[in-house]
Amino acid sequence: MLNQIFKSVGSYLKRADLILWLLLIIISTYSLILLKSVSRATTADYFRTQLLAVAMGVAGAVIVSLMDYAEISNFWKLIAAFSVFLMLYTYFFGEQIQGAGGVDARAWIVIGGRTFQSSELVKVAFMVTYAKHLDILNTRGRLNDLGQVILLGLHALVPILLCVLQGDMGAGIVFFAMFIVMSLAAGVQLRYFAILAGALLISLPIVWRYFMPEYQKQRFVAVFNLDTDPDVRMTTGYQQYEGRISIGSGKFRGQGLFQGSRVASNVVTFQQSDYIFSVAGEELGFIGCSLIILLLLFFMLKVLHVANSARDDLGRYMCFGLFGIVALQSITNMGMCLAILPVMGVTLPFFSAGGSSSLCLYLGFGLVQSVHIRRKEIDGLHLRRKTPLRFSYKQSK
Repeated sequence: MLNQIFKSVGSYLKRADLILWLLLIIISTYSLILLKSVSRATTADYFRTQLLAVAMGVAGAVIVSLMDYAEISNFWKLIAAFSVFLMLYTYFFGEQIQGAGGVDARAWIVIGGRTFQSSELVKVAFMVTYAKHLDILNTRGRLNDLGQVILLGLHALVPILLCVLQGDMGAGIVFFAMFIVMSLAAGVQLRYFAILAGALLISLPIVWRYFMPEYQKQRFVAVFNLDTDPDVRMTTGYQQYEGRISIGSGKFRGQGLFQGSRVASNVVTFQQSDYIFSVAGEELGFIGCSLIILLLLFFMLKVLHVANSARDDLGRYMCFGLFGIVALQSITNMGMCLAILPVMGVTLPFFSAGGSSSLCLYLGFGLVQSVHIRRKEIDGLHLRRKTPLRFSYKQSK
């Protein structure tokens, strides 16, 4: 029995992308160390919660990676329907959070006494459903038909609008990034993106004046007034201002792990989630922040490498989906912490506390591992084919 288990584990390790696993383990360990330091400031044990999420995530990733991603994608309509149901259920029956300045979001449900952010799971579902949609159109040679491109846009618009309805603009932006990255990877013509960009530019003044909540407008304005307006620093821009000070206070080497005075006094609110980057900056300095950036960069590059070796376009699109999630969230979170971008409530992938976020990212990671494990197979047969990584732009006939 024990020998069989060891053989199974050994067989899995031979097939899996061990470098990608190693990167994820290092990232998760780094996150747990930072959260252990944050736990000094509050009664909540973020370290223990995150450790549980990581353990469940690893188990989930292994299970998903053992499944054929193509078989999973065959249920894409059912997955899409469940995603819509989950988002609507959250909107009507989920936990509502109201804060200062008009913040009003209903994006969480309670499971087993713990909150779960439904959009995190739907991001992984979108990796599957949108990849399948692209693959079907590509196979039929209709990827750049105007009507089909509109349907692709509507596919992405559904989760985006549901996120906006829930009051979770940050998650909506992540879905938009996935839509752009996956569509580019599939070869949707650039002219459609140019039209989309033009439409967005034209609609921005209208959205700003009639649809954007006041607290979101204040967040945008705060970025440009942190250094000149004391009222902004004490209200809307408080988190960003204090977070930037914490990052700067660490200088090159930091104040030392578990030695950050500002971390211990919880000066930066939500430092365990949205502002975990400031914890690394204060306690580990420029070195610690650079390590986070390098680890996430290497992780994303490795995901692209898996996409490059995928057995088919479907697997490649899924890999680009995870790449889009990690890239967008990394850029926006760090930009937010450095007061370069406005606050959008987007966490730092794999680093920020948040059981639902970490768990679902691991599931997405499992899909990428599934793509890698089956890179030389097609219908159960082994191949020696390698598809070059590319952004292709096919001309419509």
